[in-house]
Amino acid sequence: MKKNEQLIYGARAVIETIQSGKHLEKLFIQKNNTSDLIKQLLTITSEHVIPISWVPGEKLNRLTKGNHQGVVAFVSPVQYHNLHHVVADVFEQGKTPLYLALDGVTDVRNFGAIARTAECMGVDAIIIPVKSSAQINADAVKTSAGALNYIPVCRDMKLLDAIKYLKDSGMQVVACSEHGTTMPAVVDFSGPTVIVMGSEEEGITREILKISDHISSIPMKGEISSLNVGSAAAMILYEATRQRT
Repeated sequence: MKKNEQLIYGARAVIETIQSGKHLEKLFIQKNNTSDLIKQLLTITSEHVIPISWVPGEKLNRLTKGNHQGVVAFVSPVQYHNLHHVVADVFEQGKTPLYLALDGVTDVRNFGAIARTAECMGVDAIIIPVKSSAQINADAVKTSAGALNYIPVCRDMKLLDAIKYLKDSGMQVVACSEHGTTMPAVVDFSGPTVIVMGSEEEGITREILKISDHISSIPMKGEISSLNVGSAAAMILYEATRQRT
């Protein structure tokens, strides 16, 4: 744990932290803990999008020497935004929305670099799933050069549901995949758009590809067959911004 990453422990302390309006990056609860405070905590967390891991007591003991009562959490260095509110705000401002969805991008430094590019390119929000996503910690904020303090990040239980909501709200879905057949320059980014980037290992999930309006691939000339996801995100976001300006 980095010195500037805030760890809290104890069911009551975690409950009060959530109720104060702070967002949790991760929540660890000891397996088979069924105390009344744990039940109260779970009731509160059900009203928020919080990743919960049920772990052995030994893991909690390694995280802290304090009396954790079966609960340890990390407070997020950023405040997560509600996607529905972000969409409404962007439309109210009269902007043409541009969102970036990250499907399975788990490397913290990649995530920070992508956030930096996204903020510079005028992306209105980054959307990530609760699971299979990089932890937004001090390293992520540092790698983003502080961009994560400015660009809204929306966390959803299922990324597919978030993208379906955006599509139903009038956005075109552009998936960036090495299996795509359309070059970014051919795609019209001038309208409301959500760009989807996948992990370097697994790419974009099949379900998201199925609902995408375009599957775009960056043309390659060299011997290496793929780009780092951060580099690929920078290239496709530049094309979207170029068309819009």
